[in-house]
Amino acid sequence: MGYVQEARENHVKKKVEEALRSKMKQKALKECEYYTSRYAECASGRTLSVVWQCRKQAKELNLCLHDYTSDSVLEEMKKAYTLQQDGKGSLNVGAS
Repeated sequence: MGYVQEARENHVKKKVEEALRSKMKQKALKECEYYTSRYAECASGRTLSVVWQCRKQAKELNLCLHDYTSDSVLEEMKKAYTLQQDGKGSLNVGAS
């Protein structure tokens, strides 16, 4: 029975998952703004040389973004969404 409950908690509609992914990416970009601006500053005015000239800034940016866009972060967001939806449902039942 615990497996069924866990599967239900982790299951969200595809549309909801896409919205959560989008929200996760927006938050990551906001949280990593410092690294984004450093990379953009380095890349400004460069074309091909950006690959080796800005390698350090790109790596820092990617590490930061990964902290906020990993599968575990998405799973936590799904769980929070499911709990929020369950809470709304139980409030409606109690109000009837």
